[in-house]
Amino acid sequence: MLKRTPLFPVYARYNAKTVEFGGWEMPVQFASIKEEHEAVRTRAGLFDVSHMGEIAVRGRGSLAFLQKLMTNDVAKLRPGRAQYTLMCNEDGGTVDDLLIYQKGESDYLLVVNAANTEKDFAWLNEHIDADVELDNVSAQTAQLALQGPAAERVLQKLTNLDLPAMRPFSFQDNVEVAGVKALVSRTGYTGEDGFEIYCQAEDAITLWEAILTAGAEDGVLPCGLGARDTLRFEACLPLYGQELSETISPLEAGLGFAVKTEKESPFIGQAALKRQKEAGPPRRLVGIEMMDRGIPRHGYRVFAGSAEVGFITTGTQSPTLKKNIGLALVTADVAAAGQVVEVDIRGKRLKAKIVPIPFYKRTKS
Repeated sequence: MLKRTPLFPVYARYNAKTVEFGGWEMPVQFASIKEEHEAVRTRAGLFDVSHMGEIAVRGRGSLAFLQKLMTNDVAKLRPGRAQYTLMCNEDGGTVDDLLIYQKGESDYLLVVNAANTEKDFAWLNEHIDADVELDNVSAQTAQLALQGPAAERVLQKLTNLDLPAMRPFSFQDNVEVAGVKALVSRTGYTGEDGFEIYCQAEDAITLWEAILTAGAEDGVLPCGLGARDTLRFEACLPLYGQELSETISPLEAGLGFAVKTEKESPFIGQAALKRQKEAGPPRRLVGIEMMDRGIPRHGYRVFAGSAEVGFITTGTQSPTLKKNIGLALVTADVAAAGQVVEVDIRGKRLKAKIVPIPFYKRTKS
């Protein structure tokens, strides 16, 4: 039986086409993936991301506990700030990538990937310390993401919170948005400016309807997982299970900025990641652009000459760039920009070249 988010009852009203994703019945699209993608790049789009997991970490030992598990330096956080980080196993492979929100002195909220929620909760419990309480609050929590250049203007119609004053990775809790109490965070997964809004599950429909009504004149569209994937891919934001896994380290995935190997408080996987950093990761995530006609897809094998050197983690025809591009995890010796490789597409070796990433970076206004 697939799980459903609190917004499932209104999907039909917006002509949602649903698919299975990480054990959830989620909308892949409402209008079309290309229309929704373009709306987010040029105006704004609203996503239901209530399938994501939320885990509360509280108690006097919270900071020390999180420092032990996270690759980033959690001590750098302050109440009202969020941080991107990862959890790794002893070998440096990735358990998950996540956001940490510091809500108070010893009060944190972890936002984890939907398919990993139970695994992550078990991992945290396996390493729990005294003076730490864990609470999986996913079922009570809904999350909406309003993303795109018009996001600030649209959301400002519904709240007294001074949105222009909010910096990226800052948040405010207990804010009223359309009469609903919410946590509003300047974060996202699309490569655009925007907000992620957390509320009680029972308030999700009210908030969804209010945002779409407020955004009607700006052309805000409800958006599904299809556009979410093409948007995050163009911006080269990793998807767990593709760019990251138990066998792919954060350093291989190009996420060294979130791995503090010199952190004084040791964390799980630190020694392995430190060795990898010093020696240079054996594989690297690179961008590829097809030279021959063909679309690189997840899992397709990559060759340099007769040698198999890696595989495609994500690939598609970019709606923004109108090019067939992909992310590939390849051996470090072929990772230089300009290197020509071949992608095995349905039994044919087709030429591609390695190009700089991210493929897309928004122009800050």
